[in-house]
Amino acid sequence: MSEHYYSNRPSVEHQEKEFVFELRDQSLKFITDAGVFSRDRIDYGSVLLIEEMQIQPKDEVLDMGCGYGPIGLVAARLASKGKVWMADVNERAVTLAQRNAERNGIHNVEIMTSFLFENLPDQKYDVILTNPPIRAGKQTVHQIFEEAYPRLKDTGSLWIVIQKKQGGPSAMSKLQEIYQKVEKVVQDKGYWIIKATRLDHL
Repeated sequence: MSEHYYSNRPSVEHQEKEFVFELRDQSLKFITDAGVFSRDRIDYGSVLLIEEMQIQPKDEVLDMGCGYGPIGLVAARLASKGKVWMADVNERAVTLAQRNAERNGIHNVEIMTSFLFENLPDQKYDVILTNPPIRAGKQTVHQIFEEAYPRLKDTGSLWIVIQKKQGGPSAMSKLQEIYQKVEKVVQDKGYWIIKATRLDHL
């Protein structure tokens, strides 16, 4: 396979699909397409992260590797008086996320094409969410962990979903090197939800 969902400009032919999905007691409408992650339905790991993530109404949130938008758009509904930034290297996914925000009447979002944190504004977030691109390799995944830390406010948290068999234990170890508090919030069907918190006073 010459390209993955983390390709900047997928060359695979367009094949759009629409579906409705229930998340956090809300029905959201999605358009997806060939060349993006989990085109046919929202993947189990993302659903698990969405159900577990803790977001307050005024939070400023980043969804790193947003795909066509399910995690970030639910976060924006939860942070109704805050704002969510959503970023992905895949231009097709970013366009879909923008369309999905419009379809669901979600306006407190800023969605952009970015390789990791490169094009993001210089600011700190209360929460950073990621379903990291495992196929991009451990180095890229660990780079997300490292670069998220300085972008979190004190007591801010990075929330990750990862499969145990696809690097869960090494992700835990790496996070424990960087963050003052790391906890496995949920373990379900081989997936781990990990919360890593920046605590400057420790």
